Amino acid sequence: MDGKVRVGVVGVGHLGSLHARMFAEIRSVEFMGVHDIYGEKGDAVAITFGVMSYSVYVSLLEVVEGVSIATPTSTHFEVGCKALEKGRHIFIEKPLTESVEQAEGLIQRAKKSSAKIQVGHIERFNPALLALEKYNLAPMFVESHRLAQFNPRGSDVPVVLDLMIHDIDIILSLVKSPVEKIDANGVAVVSSTADIANARIQFRNGCVANVTASRISQRRMRKMRLFQRDAYISIDFSEGTAEVFRLVDQGDPDVKATMLLGQIDAGAVKRNIVYEQPEVKEINALKYELELFVRTIQTNAEPVVTAEEGKRALEVANEIVTQIQQNSSAIA
Repeated sequence: MDGKVRVGVVGVGHLGSLHARMFAEIRSVEFMGVHDIYGEKGDAVAITFGVMSYSVYVSLLEVVEGVSIATPTSTHFEVGCKALEKGRHIFIEKPLTESVEQAEGLIQRAKKSSAKIQVGHIERFNPALLALEKYNLAPMFVESHRLAQFNPRGSDVPVVLDLMIHDIDIILSLVKSPVEKIDANGVAVVSSTADIANARIQFRNGCVANVTASRISQRRMRKMRLFQRDAYISIDFSEGTAEVFRLVDQGDPDVKATMLLGQIDAGAVKRNIVYEQPEVKEINALKYELELFVRTIQTNAEPVVTAEEGKRALEVANEIVTQIQQNSSAIA
């Protein structure tokens, strides 16, 4: 077991059980055990992967270096605080916490303990998005649609925190500018919180993002379109594909386009309109982000999705939720 990182999972519902499966497969991990508030569920997962089931999560914290927190959002702060107090590194599913104040509390505790916090914004590791790493993405207009069929799991929070926050996080990671203005609206259709929501996010550099999320759609959709100077990029997160339409100088030796769509002869520099489909690698996004969490512990590196980034996404998401609630109250 030399060189392996001891980890555990707190909360083994639908998502937490997937965390357990991934940890059991990662070679650099010594998977120590799980905890779930429902003991039978924890026991079943523990038996499946040949690890211990702990009746209280504090006992699990005693034997690990890092822990994955996949409990309901309402418990993230409590569990995260306990782990950080013991100096344990934490991987915590999105959203980071219920409130920005709680997020800041975790950040400050992590600084005191020198422990790392990585936030589980899994779409950052979608193969379609990773395939665009070689491009200089600097969008000035973004349009995203994340639509899903209704599932009671997750309906205890607004669709903004359940689904839209994925796209909020990606957009914030791409647009290197502060948010200046948010306009949002939404409707609670089948649950007590908004089931469909739309937000217009305006950034200081002039970029505008139009973001829509729904959990009452007949068909699934997870798409984002980026418009920027000299390029249009389309990302399909469901299919794991990306397309790029861009202008390049004629004769550029670095361009290996799938298709030449046309030429622009105006001006001193002649340019081509090219279509490219970036190579997409087969990647299990969840396993990859957990591998990076383990590597962060091993190398003492900065997490790939920091708590500060998770906090920023939560700030924007909460502002959208607040506006929706205020608009709903005004109508009522």
